Amino acid sequence: MKAKKIFCIFLLINSFLFLSGCQSSVLNPKGYVSMEQSSLILTSFLMMLLIVIPVIFMTLFFVWKYRITNLHEQYSPNWDQSHRIEILIWTIPILIIIFLAFLSWKSTHRLEPSKPLYSLVKPITIDVVALDWKWLFIYPEYNIATINEVSFPIKTPINFRITSNSVMNSFFIPALGSQIYAMAGMTTKLHLLANEPGNYKGFSANYSGRGFSDMKFSVIASSNKELFDRWVKNVKKSPHTLNTMKMFHYISKSNNKFFIQYFSHADNNLLNKIVKQFKK
Repeated sequence: MKAKKIFCIFLLINSFLFLSGCQSSVLNPKGYVSMEQSSLILTSFLMMLLIVIPVIFMTLFFVWKYRITNLHEQYSPNWDQSHRIEILIWTIPILIIIFLAFLSWKSTHRLEPSKPLYSLVKPITIDVVALDWKWLFIYPEYNIATINEVSFPIKTPINFRITSNSVMNSFFIPALGSQIYAMAGMTTKLHLLANEPGNYKGFSANYSGRGFSDMKFSVIASSNKELFDRWVKNVKKSPHTLNTMKMFHYISKSNNKFFIQYFSHADNNLLNKIVKQFKK
């Protein structure tokens, strides 16, 4: 039994060592919205510790103090009421709940996904379409489109207009902020802004069928507008175009393999046409 106990402790220590290399994009924010959300999570966590830590401490303290071998403590089986303790254990949680409720209410309105982000820089609009099992990105202002890759410069507000050509899905870039649902026949909005350049990951955060786990896409946050313009020029070199609904239906066929494709010319009204096809 002793050897088994030592082995279990060894496994527990090793699990902490192996997991120490794991990183959470949500707690390593690279955008304005994600920074606000991360701050909200950490603040809520610290406030909850004001309850959890004293409870754990008191539990251990009471177990030790009133153990069966401690014969020096007074035994009071008929004691059942203390107004001071009642006030203490009810007042503190109530105050914490009020604070968290106010914090959540304020943050919910400030970080509303459809609310545009204030900036002196002109925003870029990107239309997003959830397909089976890939993501289509359309740049109406540049008349280009991509599959499974999206790019934009940092410090620039990005206005995502999102829909689905099939079942309901969820669009999520953890390093930059909120996830938002994509639904056929509807358009949802999401506003994000990257603070740091880098290559981030995006994916589907909602189970939507056998290929949803492969619905990953690359996010390129360029350090300046010149690098983004260079990326746009590279996309425009592609021999593929996306000008008609016939071509759209062709690329929307089910495919659960991750790949990136560029379209040098795309219909800038394609999102509205995709939405309208479900309203007939």
